[in-house]
Amino acid sequence: MDRRSLIKNAGIAGIVAAGVAPAVHAQAAVRWRLASSFPKSLDTIFGSAEMFSKTVRALSGGKFEVSVHAAGEITPPFGVVDALQQGSIDMAQTAPYYFTGKDPIFAFGCAVPFGLTARQMDAWMEHGEGRKLMDEFYAKYGFTSRSSGNTGTQMGGWYRKEIKTVADLKGLKMRLGGGLFGEAMAKLGVVAQNMPAGEVYSALEKGTLDATEFVGPYDDEKLGFNKVAPFYYYPGWWEGGAELEFFINTKAYNALSAEFKAIVDAATNVAARDMTAKYDARNPIALKRLVAAKTKLRPFSKDIMDAGWKAAQEVFAAHEAKSPEFKKIHQSMRAFQRDQMLWERFSEFRYSSYMSGVKV
Repeated sequence: MDRRSLIKNAGIAGIVAAGVAPAVHAQAAVRWRLASSFPKSLDTIFGSAEMFSKTVRALSGGKFEVSVHAAGEITPPFGVVDALQQGSIDMAQTAPYYFTGKDPIFAFGCAVPFGLTARQMDAWMEHGEGRKLMDEFYAKYGFTSRSSGNTGTQMGGWYRKEIKTVADLKGLKMRLGGGLFGEAMAKLGVVAQNMPAGEVYSALEKGTLDATEFVGPYDDEKLGFNKVAPFYYYPGWWEGGAELEFFINTKAYNALSAEFKAIVDAATNVAARDMTAKYDARNPIALKRLVAAKTKLRPFSKDIMDAGWKAAQEVFAAHEAKSPEFKKIHQSMRAFQRDQMLWERFSEFRYSSYMSGVKV
């Protein structure tokens, strides 16, 4: 096994024991800046960037350091792609669908309506065509990508009133994370608003927003949405498994030694796994707290889900007609999804369906 493979696959203790660390220590120090689109208060998402930085420092013996900056510190939350292109930062941590205003293809790096779950997304990205296709697209902007972690299937958001029918969505002013979901919801009459998470609470409190979606119980509880919008709907059909990404300036990455490149790759893997595990561990406990605090938990009706599906397919068809590249990536994802759904009929779905009906 060569040194790069060893660093990528071994733990920190194993790397030091194997004698890789001395080779790293002999190199010149590297300092990078990473800008996140998220606030420090979100220890799940922002914590992934911190875990990346911590791991890089440990693996390099302090020779490679990445300073991590929360949203707004050195660039606006939605300004990280521009900053990467300008070379003012070396990395970003963000939700790619925030940038569909530049190109709708960005959404496939994060989540699309009725898209992949967390495990399916990881499989498509790392062992299907996903990472290859997205990095070919990102090359136009001068960066490459790595997973920062996945939220898992998200909740359907917080509403100041009950949403019983599709008609209840008409005219609803709702904060949406971005991406193709906003276009689908617009077809259902929703007035989409895109704003950073930190601004949503006051907008709901003042009534300038009627609803918001963000992630799930743990993050949503931290942001206090239950205090200003009592109805909590599920599932978030627009984010079956939202991928957060590290965007890495290609020139900065290519300038690294082979050892430091391997450290970056290994550290992103550590950070991504940590984020997803945190969500799975913390969401159930937070949901119980929210329900105990009188949150009104509601499922979307089948009629609403069906209307969302129809609207989403219209959005996909419209973009495919305009962009061969969009069509290529979308069709790749759907082909992969069909195989995954077939397999899950005999594995995860069947098992989880049974376990949800027994007392454990």
